[in-house]
Amino acid sequence: MRDTIPSGVVEALRRAKSLVVLTGAGVSAESGIPTFRDAMEGLWAEYDPMELATPQAFARNPEMVSRWYDERRRDCALVKPNPGHYALARMEQCLVEKGGEFALLTQNVDRLHQAAGSRNVIELHGSIWEWRCRRCGMSREERGGTFGQYPPRCECGGIRRPGVVWFGEQLPPKAVRDSELALGTCDLFFSVGTSAVVQPAASFVHVARGHGAKTVEINREATAISKIVDWSILGKSGEVLPELVDRAFKE
Repeated sequence: MRDTIPSGVVEALRRAKSLVVLTGAGVSAESGIPTFRDAMEGLWAEYDPMELATPQAFARNPEMVSRWYDERRRDCALVKPNPGHYALARMEQCLVEKGGEFALLTQNVDRLHQAAGSRNVIELHGSIWEWRCRRCGMSREERGGTFGQYPPRCECGGIRRPGVVWFGEQLPPKAVRDSELALGTCDLFFSVGTSAVVQPAASFVHVARGHGAKTVEINREATAISKIVDWSILGKSGEVLPELVDRAFKE
C-alpha cells in the first residue's frame, strides 16, 4: 500500500489547513451495506430503484416504499464502521488538534461516519434513521425494531416518511450552504468511494479546484474525475485511508 499512495498526497494532507472529504456508497459497501442498486434483490428484485425512491412512488404506494426503507434501516443496524470510517475520524481529530478545519460531506444515509467518531458531518442525502411526518413536520430518529404499521404514523395522525432525499427532490438547504462554505475555503479535497456522477456532489471537485485546492480521489475503479484530480488512488478506502493517515500524522 505504501507504494500505492503518492508521497505528494501524504505531504498535502500533512500541510492541509482546511480539508473537505466527500464520501459515497463505496465507503459503506466495505462495511457490508449494498449500494442502492445492489439492494434490489430477493423480494425487491423485480423493482427498479426509481420506482421506490421518488415522492411519486411514495404517493402511489406508501406502504411498499416504507417497507423497503424500513428493511434497509434494519439492515444498516447490523453493520459497523470499517477501517476507512475510523481513519476519517482520526484524520479530522489530527487536523483539528493542530488548528485546522475539517468537513465531511457524505452521500450516505447510514450514519456510520458518526458511529466511527466523525464530528463535522454534513449529510447531503439525509438519514435513513430519521423519519419525518408529512403533516406536522416532526422528525424523530428510529433505532428500534420494525414499525407496527406501514407507513408509520406520527402522534398527530399524519404519515411519516424516511428522512432521505429522493430522486427529484432538492438537497437540504442547510447541507448545501454548509458544503459551499467548506468548499470555498478548503486547500485540500478528497473524493472517496463515489462515482462522481450524481449532482450536485459531482461538481464539488470542480468547485474545490476553482478555489485553488489540491484534489485527491480514492476509489476502487477509475471515475469521471480520475483524470482531472491531482492524485487518483485506486483501492479500497478501508485500506488506503488508514495507511495515509498513519503516514501523514506519524512520520
